[in-house]
Amino acid sequence: MAEENNTLNTEFILDGFTDHPEMKPLLFVVFFIVYLITMIGNLGLVALIFMENRLHTPMYIFLGNLAIVDSCCSCAITPKMLGNLFSENKKVSLYECLAQFYFLCTVETADCFLLAAMAYDRYVAICNPLQYHTMMSKKLCVQMTIGAYIAGNMQSMIQVGLLFKLTFCGSNHIKHFFCDILPLYRLSCVEPYVNELVLVVVSGSIQIFTISSVVVSYLYILFTISKMKSKEGRIKAFSTCASHFLSVSLFYGSIFFMYIRSNLLEERDKDIPAAILFTIVVPLLNPFIYSLRNKEVINVFRKILRKNRTQISFKQRTSTMA
Repeated sequence: MAEENNTLNTEFILDGFTDHPEMKPLLFVVFFIVYLITMIGNLGLVALIFMENRLHTPMYIFLGNLAIVDSCCSCAITPKMLGNLFSENKKVSLYECLAQFYFLCTVETADCFLLAAMAYDRYVAICNPLQYHTMMSKKLCVQMTIGAYIAGNMQSMIQVGLLFKLTFCGSNHIKHFFCDILPLYRLSCVEPYVNELVLVVVSGSIQIFTISSVVVSYLYILFTISKMKSKEGRIKAFSTCASHFLSVSLFYGSIFFMYIRSNLLEERDKDIPAAILFTIVVPLLNPFIYSLRNKEVINVFRKILRKNRTQISFKQRTSTMA
């Protein structure tokens, strides 16, 4: 009997975030529109940066990679979530579940390091403009970007590797809209004390390091801005920093609330709102926060639009003359 009770579950059922069938059509439409806007915004920003040579600078390389990981985050979560809203079969295999978490953990960890790198880049650009090309070379930018992805993969390998040591039995219902690590802990027949400790220590260290980098960078930036003589320049810089810091706060706040808080295994009712924030809302907002307030990105976008309009007008006139 003990051996039967310790049998490993090979399938889980994703319960989603609503038990009200009448809400599902509305939720499907809302999240589908959000998904489309997120993908168009992020991939459009990546394409814009790739096509324009003058955007091939550290700041925009980091921004392009941030848009890539945000797109990957949406791809890892939203399609499966949308399918489950109307599917009777919400089953997912153990390995599919672990793969989804591995992918999500990788991109979210990379996101943390990219945000820290972007904050450092802005610190150098504003506080040490004369030394910018020395302190923030393209080589260093590429190294920091690659390091972000390596750190993401290492974090994922540690957490998923420890999940293989757990035994899942009894209920196979995951009270979530994707395969996250905390619901899996709750389904374990084995006390996940070591897993929880490693999660808090490793994720906490990443959070502390990257948040400290962001906060210190922005404090130096704000101090430098406060000494600017131009009132208009100060207001513009403060406004830009405030919008960027809002995005960073939403992301880090939701991640911290999800994985670093105490009594991780009990507060399951608080998982879903925080998860919606960092997997759906933040990827939606980032391309607009970081690009709509950026004159250079807007100017490049307008330039491409004018070029396309000119080409279309020329083709129309040519076809009319023919």
